Amino acid sequence: MPSRVAVVTDSTASLPARLADRFDIITVPAQITIGSEVVDEGQLPADRLLRAMEEQIPITTRPPGPDAFAWAYQDAWARGAETIVSVHVTPKLSAVVESARQAAAKSRVPVFIVDSHSTGMTLGFAALAAARVVQSGGNADNARTVAEQRGRGATGIIYVDTLQYLRQSGRISAVAKLFGNALSLKPLLTVVDGEIKPFDKVLGRDRALGKLVDKAVAVAYGRNVDIAVEHLGAERDGHVLLQQLQKRIPNARDIVLTQVSAAIGAHVGPGALAVTVSPF
Repeated sequence: MPSRVAVVTDSTASLPARLADRFDIITVPAQITIGSEVVDEGQLPADRLLRAMEEQIPITTRPPGPDAFAWAYQDAWARGAETIVSVHVTPKLSAVVESARQAAAKSRVPVFIVDSHSTGMTLGFAALAAARVVQSGGNADNARTVAEQRGRGATGIIYVDTLQYLRQSGRISAVAKLFGNALSLKPLLTVVDGEIKPFDKVLGRDRALGKLVDKAVAVAYGRNVDIAVEHLGAERDGHVLLQQLQKRIPNARDIVLTQVSAAIGAHVGPGALAVTVSPF
């Protein structure tokens, strides 16, 4: 029997398709414009995004519009849902929530919008937590509460090779001033209350990635957590980070390696890596 509660998220969650399918999560895609061509997130291979960056082709991102959410909610209703929990990227980073609210106002069934207070796998784990509650028989209120708790409680630490792409997006002018222009300094960033903030700065890529692991281990210490490693064009480094985290965080339940959402990747650039620690 289909669940009476549907869980919807947006593609900035960076959820691997296998997990979204396993937990029946409906994912609404952002749109990526490469040059003059508009592509739905799910139809854009990572290597094409990386090639466009290498060739310096203009890239912009656009959140899913209200119509996209209306179709998703309609689909959930058609599958038998009587209530929808819609978990999304923080409004401080994207207009996704506004689109979802506009569609929710016209939905055939009640829609509860949840702000994850971040993006990437912080959002992904919040949506997964809601879906787990639903699959175990919980109601929409239970699922919404758990998603909100997971979003607020998670810590994401982001490594970028360069601040160039974040500067171009206009998201980190204040952060950029703190790091300056020294090429050897590699920034670690985080998202606090929906805003990108400096976390640390380290001399050299290898040291920065070592510090990334150390910080994640410290955040996870003594708690039951889910862990995710996201990357853009850095799968080998992602595997190395994953193995190190598995060894040093034995109480981790889910440990996920995933390609970062193209809508995020366009802003962080090639070589970016992130670790999300999500207590439960």
